[in-house]
Amino acid sequence: MNNVGKNRKTLLLYFLRGSKRYFIISVIFAMLVSVLDLINPKIISFAVDCVLSKKKQKVPEFAVNLLSEINEKFIVSEGDAYYFNSEYFGSRLYLIAGLIATVAFFAVLCRYFFKQFNARGEGKLVQRMRNLLYEHIIHLPVSWHNANQTGDIIQRSTSDVETIRNFVAEQLTNLIRVVVLIILSVIFMAGINVPLTFVAIILVPVIILYSLFFHNKIAASFQKVDTMEGRLSAMVQENLTGVRVVRAFGREAYEKKRFEQSNEKYMNTWIHLMKLLSAFWATSDFVSGLQVLLIASFGAVFCVKGTLSPGDYIAFISYNAMLTWPVRMLGRVISDMSKAGISIDRIRYIMNSKVEEDAENALKGDDAPMNQDIVFDNVSFEFDRVEKNAEGEAVVVSVKKHDEQAEVLKNVSFTIPAGKTVGILGGTGSGKSTLVHLLDRLFDLTEDEGKITIGGKDIRGINRKWLRENIGIVLQEPYLFSGTLAENIAITQKEQKMDRVKAAAKIASLDEAVEKFGKGYETYVGERGVTLSGGQKQRTAIAQTVIRNTPIMIFDDSLSAVDAETDVKIRKALEEKAKGTTTIIIAHRISTLMNADKIIVLENGRVAEEGTHDELLQKKGIYNKVFNLQHAV
Repeated sequence: MNNVGKNRKTLLLYFLRGSKRYFIISVIFAMLVSVLDLINPKIISFAVDCVLSKKKQKVPEFAVNLLSEINEKFIVSEGDAYYFNSEYFGSRLYLIAGLIATVAFFAVLCRYFFKQFNARGEGKLVQRMRNLLYEHIIHLPVSWHNANQTGDIIQRSTSDVETIRNFVAEQLTNLIRVVVLIILSVIFMAGINVPLTFVAIILVPVIILYSLFFHNKIAASFQKVDTMEGRLSAMVQENLTGVRVVRAFGREAYEKKRFEQSNEKYMNTWIHLMKLLSAFWATSDFVSGLQVLLIASFGAVFCVKGTLSPGDYIAFISYNAMLTWPVRMLGRVISDMSKAGISIDRIRYIMNSKVEEDAENALKGDDAPMNQDIVFDNVSFEFDRVEKNAEGEAVVVSVKKHDEQAEVLKNVSFTIPAGKTVGILGGTGSGKSTLVHLLDRLFDLTEDEGKITIGGKDIRGINRKWLRENIGIVLQEPYLFSGTLAENIAITQKEQKMDRVKAAAKIASLDEAVEKFGKGYETYVGERGVTLSGGQKQRTAIAQTVIRNTPIMIFDDSLSAVDAETDVKIRKALEEKAKGTTTIIIAHRISTLMNADKIIVLENGRVAEEGTHDELLQKKGIYNKVFNLQHAV
């Protein structure tokens, strides 16, 4: 999945799989439209010169037999030469009108199929881009998500996808049609009058040159706009998520001012981009208008001199109009290529970020039993550094040097016997949560950072999916999804069985609270569980873990928001439910940990004390000090 977009082209081709054929068919129909559009000016030219001006129009040799078979009156012969019968067509102008209508009908039909296949390709492209982006993002490591703002990720996955869609579906598919139209227009124009054709194309290099000139400027400006929009999106997402905190602390005015300042910067950046685009299109209009003026002027002169017939003059102006639009279209493609290139780079940053991967021979199933002893062997850990690249994107840089000041864990060693309950106590920042995150492989240890084994098997060699399926973890900050309470409890289950949901809720002491809800387990839980109290969210998260019935269960400070009585009820229920289950409980309350088979005390990332409740009290160390503080009268 990584490095699918080593460059813009390879990433775009990767996204186009499954939709490429639709775009190819649409381009074929677009080319047919171009050819058909070039026919009608010829018919009009014939009508003006042959029918109205009575000018002899020679029939091409390849068409003589064909026209004779259709109707012998279409042509007349003079010696060895054949000419269109102007008298016949002059009295039957409806034939010419019918021919124009027929060509126009087929052009409309081709345009319809062009739009149809283009729309299908567009839909498939966007669907694939979104699916691949979403799949890739959810497989990226936690460290990557910690380094990148959610709002910016969302903006890349929506606005930048839309920019690429617009470029491919509306610009790139027209590019071949434009090239074909330019080539054919020049050929048809040269067939009418070579000197006038030279006048028509003399300004084409000028249009291409100033388009290239604006290309880099527009690209740089659009990159700033896209970056500013990402920051603005991140700010909005952050404030909407934390709206209760903003309101509780009366920070509305501050956040409003901060948003307005960022919005103003975004607006000024956007205005700068619009000025560049305005200058680009104004220049384009001027050059295109100058070209039309030159054609009209020189064409009129040639008509007066008799080197150009009125019909050919009308046809030439029509072809020039067709030439002017595609040449301007080329300029627009170059302009939009700037924006699309930046958007592809922004998405490429995501797609090239390394996802979590396991070796093909990673252990799982019977090869990696999870109901065994867990051993932390000389574990040291420090987080990767986050830096900004040239584009202002957050990049996780692995520069672990094992600086004692930067290390979160330092030479931690202990054993958690299978089926036993181990409590972990420690101050804020002592590394408690990091220990269990490492066990669940939310972060990975390097080879020189020690190892963690389950049943003697290094967890770095165990399949992540298998490992996480067998470890139930209640995170320090529980996150609930929008949906019913029952859906949240059974979120890991293939089907929602209410008897299991209720049993898990009872163990988590959530059942009594649910009974008071009007809709019971069908009560709708808002985004991030905002409709529930802190204790109710924690108990719902506990129920989520209990219902999985895993051989290893971790409770990361998951009882901090419940009262002491509920704490006791939950722990007693868990003791009954978790018999034979390896349980790790992280807490600040001694009462939550005191019945554990072993208690580990962390201080500054090191194991300071280890033992049972009674053993630690006798040591008169940190544990005893905390116990006395919490039980002081």
